[in-house]
Amino acid sequence: MEHLHTTICALATPPGEGGIATVRVSGPDAYGIVGKIFAPVRQGKSVADAKGYTAMLGHYLLHGAEMDECVALFFRAPHSYTGEDVIELSVHGGTAMADGLLEALITAGCAPAGPGEFTRRALENGRMSLTQAEAVMEVIAANGRQGAALAKSALDGRLAKRIGCIQTALQTLNAHLTAWVDYPEEDVPELSDEAFVQTLTEQKAELDALINGYSAGAVLRHGVDCVLLGRPNVGKSTLLNLLAGFDRAIVTPVAGTTRDIVEQAVQLGSVRLNLFDTAGVREVGVDGDAIEAEGIRRSWKKLDEAGLVLAVFDAAQPLSEDDLELARKCRSRPAIAVLNKQDLAGKQDVPRGTLEPYFKKIVPMCAKDAVGLQALTDAVADLLGTAQLDPSAAQLCSARQLAAATRARDALAEAIRARQDGFGLDAAAVCLTDALQADCAKLEADLAAIPVGSIKAMNYCHEVLIPDMAEARKAADQLETLTASKSWPFPVYSDLLFYV
Repeated sequence: MEHLHTTICALATPPGEGGIATVRVSGPDAYGIVGKIFAPVRQGKSVADAKGYTAMLGHYLLHGAEMDECVALFFRAPHSYTGEDVIELSVHGGTAMADGLLEALITAGCAPAGPGEFTRRALENGRMSLTQAEAVMEVIAANGRQGAALAKSALDGRLAKRIGCIQTALQTLNAHLTAWVDYPEEDVPELSDEAFVQTLTEQKAELDALINGYSAGAVLRHGVDCVLLGRPNVGKSTLLNLLAGFDRAIVTPVAGTTRDIVEQAVQLGSVRLNLFDTAGVREVGVDGDAIEAEGIRRSWKKLDEAGLVLAVFDAAQPLSEDDLELARKCRSRPAIAVLNKQDLAGKQDVPRGTLEPYFKKIVPMCAKDAVGLQALTDAVADLLGTAQLDPSAAQLCSARQLAAATRARDALAEAIRARQDGFGLDAAAVCLTDALQADCAKLEADLAAIPVGSIKAMNYCHEVLIPDMAEARKAADQLETLTASKSWPFPVYSDLLFYV
């Protein structure tokens, strides 16, 4: 980790015009470098003597010339974001002053920070776990309050704690199993089938819950692409304008007004919808309008790409063949049927029964008068799973985490099947090992992890997550001594091997 010996700097606020621009400096020589380019206003003050969690007013210097007024915030290692000495310098917003400050720092000895390098250093210095590091960008990019709360729960370490509980249960089980299988001469209690299968089943259920909540969590954090589909003049553009809160699309009585796709991001309850209003779908024939035909082709294409479909129907008219064709194409998709124009429907039967086989939800609406908007909001949340999701609970927040959790879950399922099919505990232990490797080494990995080597009590080589390297080496040395003599009490084996 040679890069940790360098001092880096980068703009920490968005580029462009604004009230202030903040540049962050982190590394072993942060105070020395900033001291070269920062001139305090008050006499007798110096950067080198500044205490952590204090601020100082001054000016920054570029090639010896005083540039802009500057406020410096000081953080001393290890009590900083990166775990290193950190100084944050704030100047007036705008490109000129921020670029000038960066130039001054680089000239004084700083290296430009790479993408995500501050968070990477926080991870490598033990200030956060891998799942917390991944959550940093999720918090920044979250759409909506619930999405931000979900990402923040991972940043606060709730996901790491939940994974840690699964990891501890599996490690304890594996330690007991390994000691019992490999050292029958020792007085190690036998592991019962009931306890073995019960532990695996409980931890598999925990992983299932994490995996099942991933899609809904992704919707809360990033939103979902939603397409509005329907025949011409059923009220798709009116619905778009209602959800957007302004006249985004042209609405006329003329069929085929919308020819191309109209895009608009909206917030519907806790969910961000990236809406795509499309051309009305109908059969135009070989000799039909070529422009309208191209718009319809794009409409069907959006149906295949969308994560949510709002199929709009005219409740005041009987279902046409074009309506039924749309309904058939929505089967097995995350689709909601919107029965629009309820104000014109009168007492005639709404064709719910015909549509129910094709849609998960059916919502009566009058988009013109905003009637049924709350029902649509509830239906979308229920269909996408966000209604049942607790934003403050720990949830997976990246595809990498999902893949690792899935591998661990599948390995546990295989271990349960192996035991139920009559295979011995040693065979089931292989699957348990796979689950541990997926769970520990991939799901909540730590760059301070070390290989414990070929310990005789283990049937595999595994990376043990030990946050303190000195403790790790001490534990490994003690383990080698114990395994060489083939004499240890089981609790000591467990405590040493899985020191976390």
